[in-house]
Amino acid sequence: MATGSWPTLLDVASRRDPEGKIAVIGEMLSQANEYDDDAVMLEANEMAGHEFVFRTSIPAGAWRQYNMGTPYGKSTTAKARVGIGELVDYSQIDRSLAEDSGDVTRFRMSEDVAFLEGMSQTIAQTEFYGNTVATPAEFMGFAPFYNTVNTATAQNAGNVIDGQGTGSSNASMWLVCHGQRTVFNVFPRGSEAGLMQEDKGDTVPGFDSLGNRYEAYTSWFRIRRGLVPQDWRNVVRIANLDTTNAGLAGPNAPDLYALMAQAAYMPPALGKRASGITKTDAPDDAVPGVRPVWYVNRTLKHWLHVQGMRDRNVLLRIEDAAGMPCDGWNGIPVKVVDQLLNTEARVV
Repeated sequence: MATGSWPTLLDVASRRDPEGKIAVIGEMLSQANEYDDDAVMLEANEMAGHEFVFRTSIPAGAWRQYNMGTPYGKSTTAKARVGIGELVDYSQIDRSLAEDSGDVTRFRMSEDVAFLEGMSQTIAQTEFYGNTVATPAEFMGFAPFYNTVNTATAQNAGNVIDGQGTGSSNASMWLVCHGQRTVFNVFPRGSEAGLMQEDKGDTVPGFDSLGNRYEAYTSWFRIRRGLVPQDWRNVVRIANLDTTNAGLAGPNAPDLYALMAQAAYMPPALGKRASGITKTDAPDDAVPGVRPVWYVNRTLKHWLHVQGMRDRNVLLRIEDAAGMPCDGWNGIPVKVVDQLLNTEARVV
């Protein structure tokens, strides 16, 4: 028995203009999700996941005197693995219905565009909130990695700043330092990155609720992706930012710029304009290749501007990122991801 949804005559009628042509559709559900403009995409070392290695201890050396020996030392490393999720969908239209629309190509396009929007938003949501415990088929996002401020339970809790909000009306600001050795996304070994779309024409049959087949135009969509925080120090979450009158909208709002300044000193190195730290003592540390970006939702972007104007702040100004003007803080672009929520529970 077939399951799913298919366009109907009502959909055809709703998409025609007074001249009987397929109308231009106002995309009222579109969003700004700018993370993918910066994400580093690398080929995974597995077909269904990516294994990575990180150092856990280094030898400190030993002071010696004459006629005294020195013990051998060594470093230690550990391995971790992340999975790759596969997001798939089909757009299918009865062939006769598509032909009766008056313009098969434009009607199919009017439907396929919605799939591109929807899957893009799903990927953006998963990038930050994906949780394989709740949904095993997706990939793990940032929030489950940075989900506590208690350093006694998780070492990377040191990179989660508490904005002091309580309840479930909180938002987070994310500082992500993209790079091939820091934080990156992966696609399966031997495959291709990004969204794949195939026009299968009318070669894939449709099936009604009784299992009877019919001719149908079909488009197939797929994205396969995983997130690798290889060096967790290169992501900072400012959590628990209360967006209500008890928080950012109130008289005692948290100072967003002070919190951003605190966050800027947590990654190993960010550059002269941000933290002033430009290198580490790891000989092959690829600091020049790291690209830091702030990600916020529209509410937090609004309060950044409000606090900037109220305090005559000069730290948030028009910068240039990859040849495009955008708001920046100390040389770090501040970009909008609409999938970031204002309804986060308190991170404890």
